[in-house]
Amino acid sequence: MTDGNTPFEGLEKQFERLQRQFEDVTRTWNFDRFGFPEMEAASMGIDLVDRGDEFVLTADVPGFERDEIDVRLSDSTLSITAEHEEEMEEREELYLKSERAHRAISRSVRLPESIDEDGISATYNNGVLTLTLPKVEPTEVGGNKIEVE
Repeated sequence: MTDGNTPFEGLEKQFERLQRQFEDVTRTWNFDRFGFPEMEAASMGIDLVDRGDEFVLTADVPGFERDEIDVRLSDSTLSITAEHEEEMEEREELYLKSERAHRAISRSVRLPESIDEDGISATYNNGVLTLTLPKVEPTEVGGNKIEVE
């Protein structure tokens, strides 16, 4: 495998740290108080483990069905998006507030080494998405959709 040292490695780490800090701050904001209930922060917690010959990424994606999760790998960036659209029906009750119609979360992670796209496996169980990402020597990488089982 590669040693992972690139001219941009330090910059990538700074961006990842900045993203984590921003997510930590937005978890404490009360968007509703300032008149922006649609801006409520939705985050996706992840763990990325390097097991030598593969990476294992675990992501919290509670409240979504398997077919509502989209996982893609493009170049060295893994993107996870989960989106739930609830069908609106005629309601006779007078709702003072309704926030359950649409929900979406997403997260992108830059992987430090090249991945064997054909060897990727993904499972989803009890709101936890687990991706096993086998490493390969760097080659030309394309973006492929990853099916979640």
